[in-house]
Amino acid sequence: MHPNRIFDWQDKSEMLRFAADRSFAHIFTASDEGMFVVHAPILVTGEGRIWFHVSRRNRIADQLDAGRLLISISGRDGFQSANWYVSENQVPTWHYETVEIDGVAKRLPDDQLIELLDELSDRHERRVSPDRPWTRDKMAPGKFEAMLKAIVGFEVEPSEIRGTRKFNQHKAADDLAATVEGQRAAGREDIVAAIGELSGHE
Repeated sequence: MHPNRIFDWQDKSEMLRFAADRSFAHIFTASDEGMFVVHAPILVTGEGRIWFHVSRRNRIADQLDAGRLLISISGRDGFQSANWYVSENQVPTWHYETVEIDGVAKRLPDDQLIELLDELSDRHERRVSPDRPWTRDKMAPGKFEAMLKAIVGFEVEPSEIRGTRKFNQHKAADDLAATVEGQRAAGREDIVAAIGELSGHE
């Protein structure tokens, strides 16, 4: 997380909603065998736990159960040119938003692994194919069950949730307005929207 506290994201429920909306994470762990990371879709449960799955063949799979994890979820990010400021003696920077979640992993039983897969596919299928969402009922008999054996699921109950939103909210009004103008000219309406969401949050 950025050391300047002005960029701190404080609302934990909001951070979990962000994680749920992004639905993709970098998941890190370490053991005597080394450092490991996996990139995986995640599901945030109604209780605020993180569910995810990995291939049994992934080298991280045997390192996860009962292991401490760091889950990192990134959102909008973009370059900021120093030329866009009104003030002098500025430097380029990077806008970004991210959430980190600490916790211990616990193996999911098969019924919850299936629930995870069904929830993930339903959520995203309805987003991209609302009229004809894919379901596993479309698979040949026994195929889903066979493929299920190739993955393993995990649950993390967060012990800590941290977040950063860094979108020049610490800048003076004229430099912030210039930031918006520069980002808009660069076609980054997503960054402009983030700045607007944080306006007044000093």
